[in-house]
Amino acid sequence: MRIAVDVMGGDHGCGVVVRGALMALQANPRITELFLVGDEPQIRAAAGALPDSRVRVIHASEVLTMEDKPLLGLRRKKDCSVLRAVELLKDGRAEALISPGNTGGLVTASTMRLRQLKGVERAAIATVIPAPENEFVLLDAGANVECRPLHLLQFAIMGSAYAHDILRIAKPRVGVLSVGTEDVKGNELTQETFKLCKQVDLHFIGNVEGHDLFLNRVDVVVCDGFVGNIVLKTCEGLAAGLFRWLRKELGKSPKRAMGALLAKGAFLAIKDRIDPEQHGGAPLLGLNGHVVIAHGSSREHAIMNAVRQAAQVVRARFNEVLSRQLAAAAERIHLNPPPPVLLPS
Repeated sequence: MRIAVDVMGGDHGCGVVVRGALMALQANPRITELFLVGDEPQIRAAAGALPDSRVRVIHASEVLTMEDKPLLGLRRKKDCSVLRAVELLKDGRAEALISPGNTGGLVTASTMRLRQLKGVERAAIATVIPAPENEFVLLDAGANVECRPLHLLQFAIMGSAYAHDILRIAKPRVGVLSVGTEDVKGNELTQETFKLCKQVDLHFIGNVEGHDLFLNRVDVVVCDGFVGNIVLKTCEGLAAGLFRWLRKELGKSPKRAMGALLAKGAFLAIKDRIDPEQHGGAPLLGLNGHVVIAHGSSREHAIMNAVRQAAQVVRARFNEVLSRQLAAAAERIHLNPPPPVLLPS
């Protein structure tokens, strides 16, 4: 398999991304080519003598920074690394792409150049969130602020396919995030999405509320990107805040400190489970190509895991599976118009 990595734009510089990508290459002999896309002098300085013959360096003279507005930045910076990496995917030279750079720029460039799969109107960011007894897929996690019911139905299909084929959940439970479990609860968007999801071949459990997410009641949580991004950032902030709070409280007395020492293994296990570096990145589902969005603050192990994640999606031929499921859903809800009736002349 052939993987492209946009090594520019991350918070910690090119070297961290290059080292993480090379770690992934060493761990996976199935990768036949690894494209490192970015400023060539910086890449070669970070990678040294490029000891692996599978590495290819693709020079890009510009970087789409976090401060750049996606569409305007892409128009002004025609030779930026994210565009060069997307072009490798479009031309078939690479089968998957990873980038820790400007998320909006990556989504925009990928959507413009790759286009959506047949049956998909909007690509969606799918984020895997760990819970005490399981993990669930949240989508959309930020690509689409405004959505229609049909978009959320397609998110449900994409999320269910990802949970089944990549996370190996035998029968993913799909729920629409709303303010109540009854089908009459929520706004017009969630109510109409509820009706559509009941018509297709999903293990649809109806509406779910915020307190259901961490009680092992749902495997795929569907919402628009505005709500999804708030949920994601709230979960990340809450996890970080709780650990700081615990550290502060446990250090207030010798007795608490001793208890913390005894419970250190449990704390480390939880910290490891919620560590975003373990998941690597979030796939952008629904495009003619496999794209993984890594966090801007990703360090070496996060990039390594993002490459592993991308390789897993390629190996599973995920887009072929997804295309079949989208076509089946379209037939069930009669999205495809019937052929015209030919009247006798």
